[in-house]
Amino acid sequence: MRPSRFAALYRRHFRDPRRERLFIASLCFFVTFGATRLLVHGFRSHEQPIQLWIGGIHVHHYVWGIALLLAVGYLWLIQVGTGAGEERRLGTLTAALYGAGAALTLDEFALWLHLEDVYWEQTGRLSVDVVLMFGALVSAGLWGGAFLRAALRQGARVLRLRSRAVIESLAQEPPAAPAPAEVAIPAAERAPGTAD
Repeated sequence: MRPSRFAALYRRHFRDPRRERLFIASLCFFVTFGATRLLVHGFRSHEQPIQLWIGGIHVHHYVWGIALLLAVGYLWLIQVGTGAGEERRLGTLTAALYGAGAALTLDEFALWLHLEDVYWEQTGRLSVDVVLMFGALVSAGLWGGAFLRAALRQGARVLRLRSRAVIESLAQEPPAAPAPAEVAIPAAERAPGTAD
């Protein structure tokens, strides 16, 4: 496929900036997670694994993920990359950084949940589970977002119509007067000479 054809196809499918940001975030999330797992696994097999130490402290990659998430959160807070044109490019960049930051952070979820390095233990499997759940959530917004929004709108419409019908039926029917209650008095408690 020629690059011009690919670019036209991309523009056609991602006219909506929100959909494009979801796609970029999802793609970068899975690519970063896969690359991180491969690199960490590759480094682990060496006698001297590559690790980053600052001031005698081993800095795990989730720290960089949190830093990216904080930076992107701040940029989105001041609405960088939420407009059109040049702003759209910044929105694409921040979506990519968000996906990468989320992957770096969630890859070590078990570590920050247990506050110990359990990356290669059975407990570390929790990180993979959380990554898959979050990845599914990000991707659901991308792949099924239009359907889910339409389904929610339809469901809300049905609920509004039904509640309106119930309210109208209650407004049209006057409350029925309660029927006088007949109380049966046991024969032992009746006055002598009274009939049923």
